Amino acid sequence: MKNLNAFIEKIDSMKKEHKLDLSSDQDLSIALMNLISIEEHFFFTGAKTGDAQYYNLLKEVREIRKSLLKKLIKNHDGEVWCISKHLLAASMRLMEVGTKQLGANNTEEAYEFFQKAYDVYSLFWGINLNLISTKHLKKIDDHALNKNDKQKTGLIGGLGKVVKKIIDCCIE
Repeated sequence: MKNLNAFIEKIDSMKKEHKLDLSSDQDLSIALMNLISIEEHFFFTGAKTGDAQYYNLLKEVREIRKSLLKKLIKNHDGEVWCISKHLLAASMRLMEVGTKQLGANNTEEAYEFFQKAYDVYSLFWGINLNLISTKHLKKIDDHALNKNDKQKTGLIGGLGKVVKKIIDCCIE
């Protein structure tokens, strides 16, 4: 994170030269979230109905998800693949819970879930754009983040700023 500005400049330069299309990668990450969710729904539907055909559909969707995940996950150190998949799944679920809270007029709680979803999503990109090294991660001090903080600092805050800066889904 020391060379954050240099990294952002490099990304901007690559985007201008069309060597890097993070907007497509963002679209793909959202598609992957939905494929993971579809896998979950096929599992629960199979379990609830006892119809094994849903498990077969789960297997088909899983193969599609795996092939697409390979396009985003370049680092296969340790468990980065699984970590990445679960970060996307968690982000999607937090968004869904936030949306349900919003529908129940629990606006403040909804916004908290949305922020957590974005934090988890930013962590996914931080790992997969090699902004952070998983080899040097340390336990975050219990007092580093406080739910009453208005602006995040540290790793999560920095990653959120980077994702806002470099990933623009509105670029055509």
